[in-house]
Formats: sequence, C-alpha cells, structure tokens
Amino acid sequence: KKGKFEGAQSGTILLDEIGGMPLSLQSKMLQVLQDLQFSRLGAKKDVQVDCWIMAATNQDLEQNIKEGRFREDLYYRLNIIRMYIPPLRERPEDIKPLIHHFREQLAANAGHSGFEFTPDVMDFFLRYGWPGNVRELKNVVGRLMLLGDWNTLKKELMGRDTGKISQPELDFRPS
Repeated sequence: KKGKFEGAQSGTILLDEIGGMPLSLQSKMLQVLQDLQFSRLGAKKDVQVDCWIMAATNQDLEQNIKEGRFREDLYYRLNIIRMYIPPLRERPEDIKPLIHHFREQLAANAGHSGFEFTPDVMDFFLRYGWPGNVRELKNVVGRLMLLGDWNTLKKELMGRDTGKISQPELDFRPS
C-alpha cells in the first residue's frame, strides 16, 4: 500500500500541524527530507521521494526549538519559504466570504439552499474571537445549518471565546 509520500509523487504533500509531531518522528522526517528517499518496513529497496513539501502549524516553532520540543535542523530544512497567515480574529474581513463559501459548499452537499444567517448572528460571528480559526468557523456554520440550535451553540462559543464578545441574547432564524 502506498504511503503519503508515495501518493504525493510528482505533486505536493501537506504536513499539517508539524509542530505537534513527536521528536521520535521528527528525526525520521528529517532523514526523508535529507535523503529524498525512505524504506518501507520490511522492504529491500528504498523509495525515492519527488514532491513539494508544505508544512503548517499554529505553534511557535522557534519557541518549541528553545524548549527542546522541535528539532532545529528539521525547522531549517522545512523553513525555505515562510508564510504567516494571521488568525481569523485578526482578519475579520475574511469572515463573511468564508461563511458564504461554507454555506454554499454545505448546502450543495446537503442538496438544499436558501439558508441565511440573521444580521445578529453575522454580527456575533464578526465579533467572536475564533480560537479554532477557519476550522471552527466551518464547523459552526455546518452545525447551524444542520441543527439550527443557535442559542446552545452561542453559549458554547461564549464559554471558550477570548473575551472579545459581550452582547445580549441573539436571535437565529433559518430562512
């Protein structure tokens, strides 16, 4: 069975949440990146790696290096082109387009349309801190579209928010 690197042959592989990779696996990853090959368990022949590698994390890898939780050599092997994407709470102008995208995507998958969020809900979304970033936003949009339980969801969100919201009870009505 092909693994992730073989499946990405001549393409791109995304190493998501690389900052959470255990040190024991980091050394193996470094070996693959240095040699551009790996060997399957029990195999007699190495497999060549020919793909672009993208790594993503929400952790401060430089701080993790100082604390001994991330290998410095792996960091420099991966850190060729660095892109910083600010968290969603720092770019509220992206919230409405993302909500529209997720709403359309989920409506198409569910086979229905015509779902709208009230202005109060949209205002809440714009002022919420989104500690889970875009993944949390997508989950919340999907949950509201499927269950429509705005009051319960709002209470959950307010319980984990970064203190950005203080407002009265909001109304939610699917159209």
